[in-house]
Amino acid sequence: MSQAIAFRPLVSLAMPESRPARLMLQAFLVVAGTLLLTVSAKTKVVLGPVDMSLQTLAVLLIGACFGARLGFATLLLYLAEGAMGLPVFQSSPEKGIGLAYMVGPTGGYLVGFAVMAAIAGYAADRGWDRNVVKFFGAMLVAEIALLTFGFAWLSVLIGAEGAWTFGVLPFLVPDLIKVALAACMVPAGWSALRGLGIAR
Repeated sequence: MSQAIAFRPLVSLAMPESRPARLMLQAFLVVAGTLLLTVSAKTKVVLGPVDMSLQTLAVLLIGACFGARLGFATLLLYLAEGAMGLPVFQSSPEKGIGLAYMVGPTGGYLVGFAVMAAIAGYAADRGWDRNVVKFFGAMLVAEIALLTFGFAWLSVLIGAEGAWTFGVLPFLVPDLIKVALAACMVPAGWSALRGLGIAR
């Protein structure tokens, strides 16, 4: 198996050879990914301006399993669904819908999710998802990018001190656990598939 093929993300194992069939499966995966993001967003703990949910883990896994392009496309569709007024975000519709919600306290994190998926996918596209240490480093970079976008926008709304107190500090340990989980789950998936003879 060539290095280029070996370094495709997990989802490539299910891709058919036929281009129309492949496009149909990719479209299905993108839509399914947005449903997963919606469910993970609704699984939350109320903390204040920004609540905690399982969405960070879902974004990391989507990026890692789908690869950079398909993962990023999934997040773009998710953001588009929210912009159109669908109640896909964490506190919608109770805290607003559409663009009005997206410019609220979680706006920076929503943009950061797309960047996070792209970084996770970039790492997977290069085979780093086979190695726990390398993949953890990539996931950590993705997490830092997410918090940077979230902090920056929240600072505009409530000031830097409030953004750090309510938008960064409460998430450091929980998100580090999610990063570690993603960094272990995907390499473990590859290891299991190799054991079954499905992947190399």
